Amino acid sequence: MEKIFHTLYGKISAAFLVLLLILGIVQTLVSVHSSMRFVDESDQKLNLNLARDLAKEFTPFLADSIHYGEIMHTMHYMMVMNPRVEIYMLDDKGKILAFFAEPGKSVKKNHVDLAPIQKFLVSAHDMPIEGDDPRNLGKKKTFSATTLRIGEKIDGYLYVILGGEQYDSASAMIKESYIIRTTAISLTIILVLTGAVGLILFAFLTRRFRKMTAAVKQFQQGNFSERINLRSDDEIGQLANAFNGMADTIVANMDELKRTDDLRRELIANVSHDLRSPLASMQGYLETILIKEDNLKPDERRKYLQVIFDNTQMLSTLVSELFELSKLDAKQIQPKLEPFALAELTQDVVMKFKPQAEKLQVNLQASLSKDLPMVDADIGMIERALSNFIDNALRFTPPGGNVNVDLKNHHGKVRVAISDTGCGIPAEEIPLVFERFYRIEKSRTRNAGPMPLAGGAGLGLAIAKRIVDLHDGKIRIESTVNVGTSFSFDLKIAGMNSQRS
Repeated sequence: MEKIFHTLYGKISAAFLVLLLILGIVQTLVSVHSSMRFVDESDQKLNLNLARDLAKEFTPFLADSIHYGEIMHTMHYMMVMNPRVEIYMLDDKGKILAFFAEPGKSVKKNHVDLAPIQKFLVSAHDMPIEGDDPRNLGKKKTFSATTLRIGEKIDGYLYVILGGEQYDSASAMIKESYIIRTTAISLTIILVLTGAVGLILFAFLTRRFRKMTAAVKQFQQGNFSERINLRSDDEIGQLANAFNGMADTIVANMDELKRTDDLRRELIANVSHDLRSPLASMQGYLETILIKEDNLKPDERRKYLQVIFDNTQMLSTLVSELFELSKLDAKQIQPKLEPFALAELTQDVVMKFKPQAEKLQVNLQASLSKDLPMVDADIGMIERALSNFIDNALRFTPPGGNVNVDLKNHHGKVRVAISDTGCGIPAEEIPLVFERFYRIEKSRTRNAGPMPLAGGAGLGLAIAKRIVDLHDGKIRIESTVNVGTSFSFDLKIAGMNSQRS
């Protein structure tokens, strides 16, 4: 039982029942009060002319003075016929000159407030009108009143209270036996029926919360496919949709973390392999030089030293690219934007790679549109990106092939495209070319077919993509196997941002 009140259903039900009980009690009190007011109003209207009729009976006994004996005899007869009334004779100040009521009773105040009496005489429509009860201090009762001539000098009032002390007792008995009992029975029926209907409705409404709780617990216990199936546009339905969205985000983040962990493992494996190979080669040649030191010819010694030097350069390049890529990923390097001529930069980069292209027997050329505007970018980063794209194209283009760098205006920007006639990229591998240490057809060697990406470690395109991303650009890839590949991206024209703002 105690557990129920710790649930939302129990708390709402308890609050509802308490509120229902309070409303029932208030309604009972209001109903009893209204009923009594209605009874008073009806009684006063029925006895509107009672005082005037009694005054006609008393007038003969008040011509010169108050004849108490005659009046008492008349009143005794009236009291027998109607024991409810109490009769008071008042002077023009409200002082009680005489009263007639149940024997043995006395008044507790000598004056009666005349304001209600005058209101009754002027307008008897605003009922019930209550006046003082001389036998009960501070209590008000309905009455009937009229003017009365007492003797030759006193213009007083006949003040008749409707319902004396006997009526008070009878009224209390009536309330206990009828009004309150009927109201209590009605209230009990209302409470039972309304409470039952309310509890059923609350059970129906909280059922969705219980369903949501069960789904959340399932998700908490590791069932990440669990979702809340509620078709509703209200707040509960919105909460369920918010949970489903949160669950989808958590699952996606978990998948991303798993993918990141897999990439980290692959990164460690690739770095270990790429570092181990040149180190093993250097170690082997150094051991050969040490063992055959006295028998080595100068040209052989130079050949071994050249291989060792090439491997140290490869290691240096790999370490530099790793540091550069890690800084770009961590956004420790931010582009320093400045206007410059992209055509001149491209021409310089192409000339730098001309010797390598000639050595590989690849035709490298630049196609530059006339009147190209200046771009707003980091000149050092763009040079690095162009170098990586061109170097990658040269390595994957066979002898006799072509590599072309094309610059042109394109919808308010300068488009840079690097195209080759190399081996191409399979469609399923295009989304992977910007991953770290990714190599197309990794089983092939340089001499057997396609060569590694920039630097031989698969970091060149990853670095280029980070650079383009930092310039708010997007790299597009178009590739056909055994036909060629084209990488392109856009750079903002210098002054365009300031003009628009």
